[in-house]
Amino acid sequence: MRLIVLDTNALIQSLPTRSLYHRIWTDFLAGKYRLCVSNEILTEYEEILAVHTSPAIAHNVVEAIAHHPQIVYRESFFRFHLLTDIDKDDDKFVDCAITAGADYIVTEDSHFDHLKKIPFPQLNVLTLDEFNETLKQ
Repeated sequence: MRLIVLDTNALIQSLPTRSLYHRIWTDFLAGKYRLCVSNEILTEYEEILAVHTSPAIAHNVVEAIAHHPQIVYRESFFRFHLLTDIDKDDDKFVDCAITAGADYIVTEDSHFDHLKKIPFPQLNVLTLDEFNETLKQ
């Protein structure tokens, strides 16, 4: 089963039922892939979702993620700092992907393109459109 790290922007875009990317959220809930998170990622999800929706909705989404049987918790005790020079707030997603052995980081953030230039560790970055296509297969 695929292991995925969803950047916050990807999660936000997958939640609305009328979104082109809603399949990403529903496929997670249906157990079609495993979502890799850390406490730091869950905290960011809740903070950013609260701004875009409401604190109650944000809390409910994070609770649904945290208690889902397909969740993979990975706390990184080593910081790789692969995006520190570009956007250090994104390092938490990279660190989680490395420690979890994730198949993909799914994001619309162009800062992650920097990872394509790094030979090791090999990290696959997909856009929402690309990941949506993999879910259809």
